[in-house]
Amino acid sequence: MGRGLFSSGVRFTPATDIPSLAGKVILVTGGNSGLGKQSVLDLAQHSPALIWLAARGEARAQAAIDDILKQVPGAALKPLDLDLASFASVKAAARRVLAESGRLDILLLNAGIMATPAGVTTEGYEVQFGTNHVGHALLTRLLLPQLLQTAEQPGTDVRIVVLTSDAHKLAPREGINFDTLKSSQESMWTTTRYGQSKLANILFAFELGRRYPRIKAMSVHPGFVQSNLMNPLVASSAIMRPLAPIGKWLMAVPPLEGVKNQLWAAVSPDAKTGTYYVPVGKGGREETIAKDQELAKRLWEWTEKELEGQVV
Repeated sequence: MGRGLFSSGVRFTPATDIPSLAGKVILVTGGNSGLGKQSVLDLAQHSPALIWLAARGEARAQAAIDDILKQVPGAALKPLDLDLASFASVKAAARRVLAESGRLDILLLNAGIMATPAGVTTEGYEVQFGTNHVGHALLTRLLLPQLLQTAEQPGTDVRIVVLTSDAHKLAPREGINFDTLKSSQESMWTTTRYGQSKLANILFAFELGRRYPRIKAMSVHPGFVQSNLMNPLVASSAIMRPLAPIGKWLMAVPPLEGVKNQLWAAVSPDAKTGTYYVPVGKGGREETIAKDQELAKRLWEWTEKELEGQVV
């Protein structure tokens, strides 16, 4: 999605349109760079009680925090070591959050990988699906009691925002190949595997909102953003390597712009649960398969079965 497409949709300026976040606790995955880091920076300027900045390795998270504190002195930020490709890491992160913060108001599932070489997570899931969907689903499941407890308190507005992509259109014809998810799925193109994981993000947010109406859950596409997400695909392609910088310059927006859709979803009173949004705040743009309620239910049930016995 290029620059011009950001001009339609809702006008949203984080500095003035994010309300006071006083008393709120927020968790952002993939918060050490790109859209995640920009999200933390923008949210920190509105006085939340605490933002957990999650990244693969606490040193990475702390380095991002140190940088953000130069721009927002005194912001309440905590580093969180979180590797979504490892159940042990996800559970350790959830344990720490549950132990050290008594509430959770906004869960921003921002982290993700794209178009990586074939591989599997620690538990054997296709690496993009395992990271982008399964890891985030486990984190959400473990933090759900705290999210629901927060939602019971007067005046709260608890939200889960799941980053997805217009690339969900690249998913296999059947949507999700459940039979081979516990493999590297090498027979698929890496972009097909990525599309499958992004379709799962949309379906997961939809079903989450349907099953837990006290929480607003939505999925968002940020647009074409200048980030490191495409680096694996670019590095593996002799054709794309010279073209990527030109494409970024012509079409991609900086994180400062790209972050607006997820921030809007995290705070706007107009954001509706179960909806897929493209920049900024435009709903109903997903493929037909992403609206398939039976597929959403099947994914939810498959995910629950895979996560059986995983407790903090």
